[in-house]
Amino acid sequence: MAELQYTEENIRSLDWKEHIRLRPGMYIGKLGDGSSADDGIYILLKETIDNCIDEFVMGAGKTIEISIHGEKVTVRDYGRGIPLGKVVDVVSRMNTGGKYDTRAFKKSVGLNGVGTKAVNALSTYFKVESNRDGKSKSAEFETGELVNEELLEETSRRRGTKVTFIPDETIFKKYKYRNEYVERMLRNYTYLNPGLTIVFNGEKFISKNGLKDLLEDNNTKEDLLYPIIHLKGHDIEVAITHSKTQYSEEYHSFVNGQHTTQGGTHQAAFREAIVKTIRDYYGKNYDASDIRKSIISAISIKVMEPVFESQTKTKLGSTDMGGGLPTVRTYINDFIGKQLDNYLHKNSETAEQIQRKIVQAEKERKELSGIRKLARARAKKASLHNKKLRDCRLHLGDMKSERRLESTLFITEGDSASGSITKSRDVNTQAVFSLRGKPLNSYGMSKKIVYENEEFNLLQAALNIEESLEDLRYNNIVIATDADVDGMHIRLLLITFFLQFFPELIKENHLYILQTPLFRVRNKKETFYCYSQEEKIEAIEKLKGKPEITRFKGLGEISPDEFKHFIGDDIRLEPVMLDKALSIEELLKFYMGKNTPDRQEFIIENLKVEVDLIETN
Repeated sequence: MAELQYTEENIRSLDWKEHIRLRPGMYIGKLGDGSSADDGIYILLKETIDNCIDEFVMGAGKTIEISIHGEKVTVRDYGRGIPLGKVVDVVSRMNTGGKYDTRAFKKSVGLNGVGTKAVNALSTYFKVESNRDGKSKSAEFETGELVNEELLEETSRRRGTKVTFIPDETIFKKYKYRNEYVERMLRNYTYLNPGLTIVFNGEKFISKNGLKDLLEDNNTKEDLLYPIIHLKGHDIEVAITHSKTQYSEEYHSFVNGQHTTQGGTHQAAFREAIVKTIRDYYGKNYDASDIRKSIISAISIKVMEPVFESQTKTKLGSTDMGGGLPTVRTYINDFIGKQLDNYLHKNSETAEQIQRKIVQAEKERKELSGIRKLARARAKKASLHNKKLRDCRLHLGDMKSERRLESTLFITEGDSASGSITKSRDVNTQAVFSLRGKPLNSYGMSKKIVYENEEFNLLQAALNIEESLEDLRYNNIVIATDADVDGMHIRLLLITFFLQFFPELIKENHLYILQTPLFRVRNKKETFYCYSQEEKIEAIEKLKGKPEITRFKGLGEISPDEFKHFIGDDIRLEPVMLDKALSIEELLKFYMGKNTPDRQEFIIENLKVEVDLIETN
């Protein structure tokens, strides 16, 4: 075997933009096409807005204007404006920014001077404009390369910074911004910054009551057990309530305005503090799981120079608050211990409702204790011997991996479909769970059914979500069923299961439907995979003549070689989202409860008949 040469020619240095474009996952997490809330195009938007938020926090600029039209994104604030002599440097020179000076940005979101550089490098077009002191300065870039720099000029425009960018479609393939995800991000910004106004495509977002508004907007009054407990301190704000119907715990946590979707030291301390305060208040050593069962809550803290476990800042690693304050754990425990205790003493009715909830949870836990042990043993045995779960190598909790956010579990029906996906998948990030038959309609059933029903028990074990989402093993849970009546029914039954027992999986945008092609249209030279009747017609027109047309009736009919495209770079996912206008109970009752004239009328009115769906060659 010839010896490999290793010389000076093998050593190369990448400039800042080359490194970002070569390793984008290090800077923005996963790429994606916009179907997931944590896809890269939303991180680009977030990194740009974060700078505007820091201006607001420093008392400069109360309005942020955002527009997204097709691929083009524009973000305009009315803050102080970037110092005119540094406009080019702050968006194109690594480790450059005002946030290194803690006198200017004491509790900033981004501290490493990377954010807008990543946006610049990953955009085919990027323009920054700063207005201050009656003067304006702008610069334009293409994939991070400076192509035009305007000289200083006089201006009457209001001070502030305007950034325009177009994400690079060679990196974010066939991407599309979803307004639902953008609006949720913007709402979170307003909850964390009362008094801030964000205008998105002409629509205003504003919050007066912070985290209290967050819980109210994400739940209906009918779903909540008691009025939201809202507590505020100098560097901390919390909102707490319990759900009447939800079984597991739900947390929304933030640090310096950053949504820490994977929690961290502050969320762990918050959960601990609630348990300790409740035990002390009632003078009883209640089980922690009984206290936190069905809790819906939010916490926001401000930390000096926070340390996150990744560039995308989804999990806090800091143990200290900074600025001479105690540790994060001590600070949160002290605040909750005093303020929540005071609230419960002043609001005896709420205190009584919480205690009744705990006692009920304790009763249910004890009733389930025996069956839980049997179910866990059965799940362990079944997963080992029946091989229902073909696991992947990486999981959401693997913070060292750039690809952790790509971790995906496909829930399939039958052996043929699971076989095709298993042979086609990326074994590093994609796992497969195979269902046997149709799942049970779990509407109206108690948590007991999750342990008694083998499919539900094994699925819960695979996801690792028995107590809370903190230990969720996969970022994306994808229902992959046939595009026929039976497949649609299985989808509905699985969504019912998650809504009934784990609604936060849907609220936190973890659940998706896999879109697979209905038709293959090809001739000897080209092949088109079509996801609709319209796409099929377009493909036929492009190929002309009489191409070969195949109608895929089930996932098992798609060969592994073909399937790898549909779950790879070209994957199409449809997120499952909740309509905030309806409570979960109302939603399930209407669609999954007893048949009613109202539902029959709904089905008739919304029935869509697709003509000529099945083609013959």
